[in-house]
Amino acid sequence: MPDEEPVPVTRTFTRELAALGAGPESWKGRRFVFVPYDQLSGEIGPLAHEPPAQLGIVLVENPWKAARRPYHKQKLALVLANLRHFALEQARRGVAVAHLVHDGPYRDALRPFAERCGVLRVMEPAERELRADLAPLVAAGLMEVLPHEGWLTTRLQFERSQGRAPPWRMDDFYRHVRREQGVLMEGTRPRGGRWSFDALNRKRWRGRPPAPTPPRFEPDAITQEVGALIERHFAHHPGTLDLGALPATAADAERFADWALDECLDAFGPLEDAMSTASSGLFHTRLSPLLNLHRLLPRDLLRRVLAAPIALESQEGFVRQLLGWREYMHHVHALTDGFRALPEGHELPPIAAVPGDGGFARWSGSPWQRGTDVPDADGGACPSALNADTPLPPALWGRPSGMACLDHVIEGVWREAWSHHITRLMIVANIATLLDVSPRELTDWFWVAYQDAYDWVVEPNVLGMGSFAMRDLFMTKPYISGAAYIDRMSDYCGGCAFDPKRNCPITPMYWAFLERKRPLLEGNPRLEMPLKAAASRDARTRAADRRVFEAVRSLLVAGERLTPQKLLVALEPV
Repeated sequence: MPDEEPVPVTRTFTRELAALGAGPESWKGRRFVFVPYDQLSGEIGPLAHEPPAQLGIVLVENPWKAARRPYHKQKLALVLANLRHFALEQARRGVAVAHLVHDGPYRDALRPFAERCGVLRVMEPAERELRADLAPLVAAGLMEVLPHEGWLTTRLQFERSQGRAPPWRMDDFYRHVRREQGVLMEGTRPRGGRWSFDALNRKRWRGRPPAPTPPRFEPDAITQEVGALIERHFAHHPGTLDLGALPATAADAERFADWALDECLDAFGPLEDAMSTASSGLFHTRLSPLLNLHRLLPRDLLRRVLAAPIALESQEGFVRQLLGWREYMHHVHALTDGFRALPEGHELPPIAAVPGDGGFARWSGSPWQRGTDVPDADGGACPSALNADTPLPPALWGRPSGMACLDHVIEGVWREAWSHHITRLMIVANIATLLDVSPRELTDWFWVAYQDAYDWVVEPNVLGMGSFAMRDLFMTKPYISGAAYIDRMSDYCGGCAFDPKRNCPITPMYWAFLERKRPLLEGNPRLEMPLKAAASRDARTRAADRRVFEAVRSLLVAGERLTPQKLLVALEPV
């Protein structure tokens, strides 16, 4: 492509869009809907209820948004390829399409369009960051906000499920919603006699059944053009771009869903906590990126899963993730305005002035170059109930840590922009929490590294669960472990320089964490036994635990690789 090609590359896409007659000549007399990057469905909102010949959609490609953080190349490609294909799919239905390219806040792209073509409608954006961006248009009467029809539950259901002030609890919400919607119920009782089969779903994978291979896709001209855009104009972003792994069309999304239900779901439940070097996903469906873009609708997927002839423990496990966990996190984030408005008795956290880079600059040696900041586009809440402030180590960006479990997972993240929820929680977040890594930096890292990460899901999952930075507002305990859990649930330890039963640093880091945070954790009933066990360790052992923690933190923050020899030096008598 010639050097003077504008940003972004759109030649094939705009030619196809024009051929469908969806351009400016068709805009007159249409009612326009702004469709955010994560509402790419014609089966919800006005597109589902009104005649296509009366509608127009506005889609914005935004280099400013892409440059806000060092997003994984695969994540950028997923959003852009699906946005362009969605535009063409709607044009084929007879919907007029306004495709705008704007290097700045969304409101600055949409204001002149609304002034020209009339008040825009939009389903309430899922991301708090986008809601804040669009708020001046709403206040000026240039945009009307409609309910978001992609969610499975309502705020009223969330509030009724709790019946009290915080702490909020997911189990209460999940049971309430299942009762109200009759999901997996037999009268007033849960099917199978259990609300959750989680306690049974903790088997290690030993090679059987074989792990399914995710589908591959042949990139068409539109997707190839997106790939060229990424490699040309976003080459400084991290991660591997793999267009063959990218579902871009509505048909691709359906094919991915068919694969997930046919190949993954039956074995998902019992093996959902398992981890292996042989497969980054095992029997996890990998559907969250498409769900969070609404290329697959949660309601349709729920219906298909409930009708699927699969084991009850797998069915319930998936329903708990979709109807329970995903919706719960959304409600917590929306109700607290991204933890900026907390209930009485909960201290408001500071707010970062600008978006964080998740440790990119420390790893790369050069600062991340954002576009122009605007006053109300901040960097998110910065709670740290456990007083954690360690800089995020370069190991999370791919510099070897010496711990096989962490290095294997991180290598997969930068290859795929994805890993399953146990590796996220019990490898990455666990080790980061044991190191006292800053919860905000950890959250920002997850936000840029994962295809499915948006503020409404990544902030509660990392700030609330992964790092316990919100204490017990909506989670009951920190999710931490020593090496024994990792060894029991994975085959990672077999290829590691450290022995999980003898010298793995994760175990002394676990004990050191409990001792270090004891004043903040005492009184938590779910930690009573671990804290008692930590207190029973003799003073010499506790001192050794502390020195291991200090040595590991120092080495990893400096970007060095751990070895048994380096830790032996740290344990020498002082």
